[in-house]
Amino acid sequence: MKKSAFSPETQMLGYGYDPNLSEGSVKCPIFQTSTFVFKTAEEGKKFFEMAHGKPGHEKDHMGLIYSRINNPDMEILEERLRLWDGGEMAAAFSSGMSAIATTLITFLSPGDVLLYSNPIYGGTHKFIHRILTHFGVEVIGFTAKDSKEEIKKILGKDERLERLKMIYIETPANPTNDLIDIAMFSKLAADYSDSEKKVLIAVDNTYMGPLWQHPLKHGADLVLYSATKYIGGHSDVIAGAAVGSKELISKIKKTRTFFGTMIDPHTSWLLMRSLETLKIRMEAAALNAAKIAEFLSDHPKVEKVYYLGYTYKNNPDQERIFEEQYQSNGAMLSFDIKGGEKEAFSFLNSLKHIKLAVSLGGTESLAEHPATMTHADIPFEEKEKLHITGKMVRLSTGIENVDDLIWDIEQALKKVTIPQPELAL
Repeated sequence: MKKSAFSPETQMLGYGYDPNLSEGSVKCPIFQTSTFVFKTAEEGKKFFEMAHGKPGHEKDHMGLIYSRINNPDMEILEERLRLWDGGEMAAAFSSGMSAIATTLITFLSPGDVLLYSNPIYGGTHKFIHRILTHFGVEVIGFTAKDSKEEIKKILGKDERLERLKMIYIETPANPTNDLIDIAMFSKLAADYSDSEKKVLIAVDNTYMGPLWQHPLKHGADLVLYSATKYIGGHSDVIAGAAVGSKELISKIKKTRTFFGTMIDPHTSWLLMRSLETLKIRMEAAALNAAKIAEFLSDHPKVEKVYYLGYTYKNNPDQERIFEEQYQSNGAMLSFDIKGGEKEAFSFLNSLKHIKLAVSLGGTESLAEHPATMTHADIPFEEKEKLHITGKMVRLSTGIENVDDLIWDIEQALKKVTIPQPELAL
């Protein structure tokens, strides 16, 4: 068997790195340097021409220039990141939002239309509505419940369809776990593409990580990650990533160079470390989430559990999407406590082990209140429509002993006093 045929989890322990180039070191060193020495002036000229995309160097090997452009740790990390999704190339960033922002700015121009799914991460929502619109991009939202025909009605007139440039999808949705049919949107994008313009599909795959959903296989053009989450997995780095074709990622990398949104060498090294255990971490967290979801679904103080394993209960019309698109129920869930914000806060304030903090995908379990925290800036009416209400709690399940997690959740729920309905006189 060739090394290229190994599974991604095997290749995470050495792919793209030659120990002979680093004094035989088993692990890639941290190349903590800002710039690199050229052997000759001619070599430096060639590398800069390649960096700026000048033709005539198609068969040449790109060398190291400057860590805003390339760095050995960043390059090896990117080689490994692309393997999980089956992409031709990956780009690593200083944060998930820098990956999202750099990608959107690369492909959207004044007058273009961006169609995006709801609900969506609060930071992305704010960037779309506050930054893109400021630069003349028209943004149009849709929900998981909208059919292809309904979305065409939302897009409306022919003039707007001609300006459609990108469809941005977050699936499962944060924090409701609603599912979006990537293949359906790929067909929709094809309907409005022609020889002069291709409508791109970008998918935020952070909730599923690189393990449980592979959007490129369902027709997406780009996959985006907050690598802070499952890829980093230890709540000790901030990073982002984009994966796709060589053509598209090369364009994104050029924007990254001028925006300076690249990842640093040390964070790259930390992510390489984390990728080695990604599969076992995510699988352990998913097993815990299934047991927690089961406990919550039977609890008298819990109104509803938003969990992919309950797609057949919450959204039976989305079962087909789940079966075709996902390899796991994941480790993220949300639930509505009977009552409202007061009761949700009482639960969160009573947790003893689970940390009250935003973020997700770490080894430790985290709980937060989406309506007032991660999605605070989304208009109230929009949140209510999307079921991101005061009674919702979001839980990122970690890899602790699940009995301890359930004990903590149970004791916190005991502290919650559910308001009783007033009796009619």
